[in-house]
Parts: sequence; C-alpha cells; structure tokens
Amino acid sequence: MGKSSKDKRDIYYRRAKEEGWRARSAFKLLQLNEEFQIFKGVKRVVDLCAAPGSWSQVLSRELFQNQKQEDAKIVAVDLQPMTPIDGVTCIQADITHPKTLHKILDTFGGEPADFVCSDGAPDVTGLHDLDEYIQAQLILSALQLTTCILKPGGTFVAKIFRGRDIDLLYSQLSYLFERVVCAKPRSSRGTSLEAFIVCLGYKPSKNWEPKLELNKSTEEFFEGAGIGKSDNLEHLDFPVDEGRTIGTFLATGDLNDVDSDATYRPGKERELVPVQMPTAPPYKKALEMKRRGDLVRR
Repeated sequence: MGKSSKDKRDIYYRRAKEEGWRARSAFKLLQLNEEFQIFKGVKRVVDLCAAPGSWSQVLSRELFQNQKQEDAKIVAVDLQPMTPIDGVTCIQADITHPKTLHKILDTFGGEPADFVCSDGAPDVTGLHDLDEYIQAQLILSALQLTTCILKPGGTFVAKIFRGRDIDLLYSQLSYLFERVVCAKPRSSRGTSLEAFIVCLGYKPSKNWEPKLELNKSTEEFFEGAGIGKSDNLEHLDFPVDEGRTIGTFLATGDLNDVDSDATYRPGKERELVPVQMPTAPPYKKALEMKRRGDLVRR
C-alpha cells in the first residue's frame, strides 16, 4: 500500500501512465533532448539496457512521427524480454557479447549508429561505493560496444551515479568525445545520485581499432586507446594538495515544470489500459509447475 500511494503522488509517474509511457524515465530523455538536441539528424539509434522500453518509445515517436524519417532504424537491446514497439527492433542479448554487435550491424546494413544511449543501472545494494563502481563498469561495458558501432561525431548518453571518483570517468570519456557534460534532468529526483553523462562529438582514437571479445576486461579493451585506468592516472598525475578535474554539470528541464521530489494530491482516478503486459511475470513458472502437477503435495 505504501509504494502504491507514493507512486500515485509522484507526478511524473502519473504523467507517464496517462501519456502511455512505459516508465517515468521517458521524461528524462525528453528533457535531455530539450537541452542538447541529441535527436537532430539521427537515423540509426541503439538503446542499450532498454527494458521496459520507455526510451525506445521516445525515440520511435521522435524519429518516425515528429521527424517523419521513414528510413530510420532503432535497435533496443536488453537481457530481459520486451513487449514490441512500433519501428523498434528488439534484441534480447548481452551487450558485452560480440554476437550482439553483429546483430546490430546486420540491422543497420553495416552502417554505423548516429546515437547510442543507455539507461541501465544495477540493482542497488545501498552500499554507495559498491553501487557506483558497478554502475561505472556498466557504463564502460556500454562504451565498449559504442566505440565499435558509433560513427565519428556521434553522441553517447548514459546514466551515471555521481560519486567521489566520478572525475576519472569524465576524463576517460573526454579522450573519446569532443564535449562531455554531466546533466541532471528535472524529472530525476534530486535526492538520487543519478545523473546522465552526455558525450557529444565522438572522435575515435588514432591507431586504435576497437574489437569486442569475450573474456576481456574493460581496461584491456581500452588499453590501445590510452584511456585505461592505469594510463589515465599517470597522465592526470593529480597532486595531493590540488583539486581534481571537475566535469561540467547542467540541470536540464523547465524550472517551471513540476518537482520530481514533491508529492501531489492525485486527481480524479480513472482506469487506464496497461501500457505493457507482463513479459516474464514471477508467477509464470509456478503456473507451469501447477499444470504439470509438480506442486501437488506428496
């Protein structure tokens, strides 16, 4: 009851349901686009860690309905199953596996992507240092695939957890992109460590050809690019008594819009058609066992 009543007071949660978005995170991508115009001139998009698919919904509406790009192609990748979205090719796969890269390239006809995004995050443990480390590794895993498929000048957007050592990630990304900005959409709760790294103007490293391979760590993958952790620390050479590099931070979204941390009294209740039916409900396995008779008392 507590979670349900809190969701009803969350204005972005309610707006997502009313407007047909699968999750409130759709507004985060929309507000990032208002600030950076990341959809401009985009035709081939990869949405990593896409489930349940709210970002893919935004991309589909923007490219096919608003920009009328009938030849646009959108690929959504996630380990979890996704209910189909118009104009979106859903791939249930691991973003670190080379076969996933080949499937995306086949969908694009061998052409590179204009835009790669990732709204993925681990199941948080409450241990902030651990959560930040796992999230950073997830970003680097997404970046591995991105460097193999993104065209020069392309854009990469990913969710981050801002922590004590986030400046190292900023520095690593700055080797591969012309501009790196940390953005906080208004629809993202201020009480959350969540933010989004917006990387504009992809510039592939010279004399380095990214190659996605199994059983290779992220540091080994980026070793030739010169942005590995050990190389980066040597290059930066932070003196103990001096400050560390601080990335640009922007708050995005209309200041007159609703506050994601505030609670609002629910309006008139009405039934809404489900946006997405359950793809892998927890009770599915129990129902299958019951049909087979495996749950009968012995």
